[in-house]
Amino acid sequence: MKIAIVCYPTHGGSGVVASELALGLAERGHEIHIVSYATPFRLSSFSQNLFIHEVDIASYPLFKYPPYALNLAATLADIHEAHHFDLIHAHYAVPHAASAFLAKHILRSEKLKVITTLHGTDITLVGADKSFYRVIKFSIEESDGITAVSNFLKDRTIREFDITRDIRVIHNFVETKHVAQNKEECAREKYAPNGEKILMHASNFRPVKRVSDVIRIFDRVQKEIPAKLLLVGEGPERMFVQQLVKDLGLTDHVWFLGQQDYIEPVLKCADLFLLPTEQESFGLVALEAHNCGVPVIGANTGGLPEVVINGETGFLLPVGEIGMMAEKALAILKDEQLNSKLKHNARERAVNHFDRELILPQYEAYYEEILNR
Repeated sequence: MKIAIVCYPTHGGSGVVASELALGLAERGHEIHIVSYATPFRLSSFSQNLFIHEVDIASYPLFKYPPYALNLAATLADIHEAHHFDLIHAHYAVPHAASAFLAKHILRSEKLKVITTLHGTDITLVGADKSFYRVIKFSIEESDGITAVSNFLKDRTIREFDITRDIRVIHNFVETKHVAQNKEECAREKYAPNGEKILMHASNFRPVKRVSDVIRIFDRVQKEIPAKLLLVGEGPERMFVQQLVKDLGLTDHVWFLGQQDYIEPVLKCADLFLLPTEQESFGLVALEAHNCGVPVIGANTGGLPEVVINGETGFLLPVGEIGMMAEKALAILKDEQLNSKLKHNARERAVNHFDRELILPQYEAYYEEILNR
């Protein structure tokens, strides 16, 4: 098949999944065209069967802001005329699926199919700005196929937008063999020179991620056992979090590692991953932690229970229950037998349910289904 994948190039779940999907499909012999405003960070090296097309975002005096959605539609139409792909796989309804719809009609092509994958922000966006409601609903309903990354997201989309069409749930995935084959261990002594326990959190530091809860949980843990905290990511709350760390006297115990293209090397250092997020459509970072054999303590919200099995691969508690999360963290870090069991179960869950080789065939089968309708 010839497939155009439209995605954001930035750090985040949708960009990671779209990039890994592109790499996996290219390895399986499909011709993949990535279309974005920059090269996705996971696709910086050459890969056979994979081609990258950057959208030229021109600036016109007439427009206050560059019309990216229109530029994307025009680019998709141009690329299709040159390469004749079978379908466009848009990651996010807005603006990608809307632009794909426009490109299809510019081409006046009934044969070209559009599949939209919902990652979450396109749905929760409506809660913040109702003006997007109609265009998101339209983009979903006009797609030839729709997938969602979790059952939670599927159900919420149906409720929010009164969707009557089928939405196929295809979970996010990780490449599990690479982790097993890569025997390189994290240099723990760099972060925990005296053998302290290592806790970790990674996110875009938005309020919804509740990074301040991570700091307060860690504060309670650190008062009882020697521990260090690794924070990965950047975002609007970074300065606030840094100040909170300073106010609690934790400066010598917290590492701000900034944005990381690959967090696997850091995850291998962690004894426990904290994800007390208020909203999570799937929780790819929790899956990445499980892939490295790291238990997760998180909030019992959104799609996270589809990744983390409470009591088996970690613990899920109500949003904002800092005290309970700290208690569970201490229980895991103090009890070697419990810690070992959770680590084993976490890795097994990633391998048995979310391995790339289990999920890629689901996408291939869905592509074929849509193309043959």
